[in-house]
Amino acid sequence: MSEKLFEFLTPGTPRAVSGSIEQFAIGLGSLTAIVVPWESDRTTLCMAVASTQGEGWALEHTNLGTVRLTDMGNDTTRVEILADLEGHAEHQRLAKLFARFSSEIQSRLQVAQ
Repeated sequence: MSEKLFEFLTPGTPRAVSGSIEQFAIGLGSLTAIVVPWESDRTTLCMAVASTQGEGWALEHTNLGTVRLTDMGNDTTRVEILADLEGHAEHQRLAKLFARFSSEIQSRLQVAQ
């Protein structure tokens, strides 16, 4: 079960916004955010956000949630950030990590309404 953390509008296409989110996650070093093509369609891009630990071929990925980017037209994208952490032994630590990431994404991308 997913819990919606944030929903807001931002300028740009879903593809451009996804690139910004990917770069931010890379900058953090412990997270990845990638577009999941088989969960996306013509107007919506879905991104999986995961915590990564380890190095080289021994990387462990723990899914934290989803970022759904929907094209609203006029170069505007709706951003929905959904947490999905049920069943993880490190639930509290991972929930805090994802909440900080989500909050930072919102503060970087959200346009004053």
